[in-house]
Amino acid sequence: MDLEVTPALTIPSSELGWRFSRSSGPGGQHVNTSDSRVELSWNVGDSAALSDDQRLLLVTRLGRRLVAGVITVTASERRSQLRNREIALAKLAELVAEGLAPGPARRRATKPTRGSNRRRLVAKEQRAATKRQRQRPSAE
Repeated sequence: MDLEVTPALTIPSSELGWRFSRSSGPGGQHVNTSDSRVELSWNVGDSAALSDDQRLLLVTRLGRRLVAGVITVTASERRSQLRNREIALAKLAELVAEGLAPGPARRRATKPTRGSNRRRLVAKEQRAATKRQRQRPSAE
């Protein structure tokens, strides 16, 4: 089952690595016998699904999550291994889509308007006058 991240990017199932282990948490006697915790790994560096630009973007944006070029996602929220598999796939797809999303538009610096500058100076002068009136009269 291939993982569709975006309409333009699909990760083949052959590139995904699965590991299963016993999960902590609720489940009673069931938790002691079943391997319901899921670890999903994907090697970003060796992936044929990515272009060089996409690979560079993912490595720079997800650099702290990568260990030797491999991104790993775990899921142990549910008691069912199948449900945890689905959750892990969704987490990986969201992480990769977030890493490939374009950044926000750059802010264009503008100057304050003449009117806003004048209003600021008038308010500043009024505040200064108020503070001057609060002072003790001079000894003269």
